[in-house]
Order: sequence, then structure tokens, then C-alpha cells
Amino acid sequence: MPAQPAPYASPAVRAFANELKAWREEAGHNKAELSRLLGYTPQYVGQVEECKNRPSQKFAEDCDTFFKTNGVFFRLWKNLNDTRHMSILPPGFPEYVERESRASTVRNFSPILVSGLLQTEAYAYTVLGANQQPDLVEQLVSDRLGRQQIFDQPGASRAWFTMDERVLGCAVGGPKIMRGQLAHILEMSERPNIMVNVIPMSVGFHDGLGGVFTILGFEDGTSAAYTESGGEGVLIEQATRVARHLVRYDLLRGYALPVAESRAMIKEAMESYERQAADLAEEQPE
Repeated sequence: MPAQPAPYASPAVRAFANELKAWREEAGHNKAELSRLLGYTPQYVGQVEECKNRPSQKFAEDCDTFFKTNGVFFRLWKNLNDTRHMSILPPGFPEYVERESRASTVRNFSPILVSGLLQTEAYAYTVLGANQQPDLVEQLVSDRLGRQQIFDQPGASRAWFTMDERVLGCAVGGPKIMRGQLAHILEMSERPNIMVNVIPMSVGFHDGLGGVFTILGFEDGTSAAYTESGGEGVLIEQATRVARHLVRYDLLRGYALPVAESRAMIKEAMESYERQAADLAEEQPE
């Protein structure tokens, strides 16, 4: 696997690297000597120790054989492999998900894509499947859908979802998938603890177009915010900074249509996709 410029943030990758360095130094070898003895390039061994490359199963087994461990490196590799989907998540996102699971309120703004908390399985597969290995996508989708349990458990979270109309027009996966996705949003919006509003494109530019963000509220009165743009995420817990995002969210909701009008817009878009899907089905050769 090719190395990446910046070190992986994954704890599993770092654990393997730390053990490799400790065993190498205990044996009295530098990186060049160890690479020669194991039959790997010095670049590869250095990349693994610097967390810029993930070790292969064979490399882990070769380390166990060379250092005469009881399978330490293989177990570290297995943990790394089992959690490798975590290494492609944006910084701060795993910590955000932990907080999301115990939040009493959720406020989300989405400029382009449906919030992960409202995505259907088919929509999630399309979004998460881009440039990812199939087995990784399975786990990522499962994790995303699992997050939605916060709306089904006792004392379910209250949620406000505000989205730009562009979310409805972004045909992720094609008409059939979008028809099902919008139908799901309408169904979820019928729950007493979930409110959905749409900002029409006629508003023009607004401050939310810079990226998606979510604000979590907790029973103890504290809050946290998470923003994401260009694949980079930031978890914010400083009270004054979270407060600014709350103000920003309230301002964006001021641009949004009322619930009934928002539902009507979503339904209209859903019916348009339904017609498109029917037209495509008719065009398919028998």
C-alpha cells in the first residue's frame, strides 16, 4: 500500500508503530538493519514506524517470527485491519459520534447531501462507496445506519434538520434512490421529535453554503458542535465557539420555509424523481 504524506491518526496504526520501534530498539537494530534482516525496503519499515503506511499481514507475521513473539504483531495487525475503516474518517468524527449517541438534541444543517442521520441504506452506499474498498463500505454504511438508533431508543433525541434545496436536487445514485431517500425524509419528519425545514434556492447565497455542521445538546446543559468541509472535520466544545454556531443555525432557519411548505417541496421533488425512474424503466430493453 502506498504511503501517505501525513501520519495516520488511527490509534491502531500508532500502536503497531510503537511496538515495532520498541522491539527494534530492544534488539539493537536501526531501521536499515531491520529492513535488511526482514527482507523489506528501509523506506517501508520507516513508513510503518512513522505511521505513514499500514503494515501488511505478512509484515506482521515476519516481525513475530523475527522477534520471536507470541503473536503480538499479528494481533496488532488484526485489530488494525478490523478497525481500518476508522482511519479514513475525518479528524474529530469518531469523538463526535460518541457524543452524538448521548445527545438530547441535534441541530443539523446540510448544504448538498442528506444528513447521515436521515440517509437510507441505498443513499449511504452511494455516498460512502466512492473510491472505497467494498468491505470497508459495508462497515461504514452499517456504522452510519447504526447512528440513527438515537431516534428509536427510550428518551429519543429531538432533532432539527435544516437543508438547502440543493440537497433535494443533488441526484445521488439516480432517480430511484433519490425517490426512496426523500420518501424516508418525509416519513421521519412525521415523528414528533424530528423537524425538517428547507432553504429554497431563491434565497441565493447564505452562510450555510460553506459546509455542513451539527450542534449537539446534552442533558447537563452543555453543547458541542461539529463542522466538516472538504473531508476535514473539527469537533468544537468551547462554549463561546459553540454559541456562535447556535446563532448561525438560528439565522439559517430564518431563511427556511415552514415545516408544511418544506414537506410540500420535498414531496414535489420526490414525485419528480418517481416520474424520472418510471421513464428510465420504460426505456430499458425487455
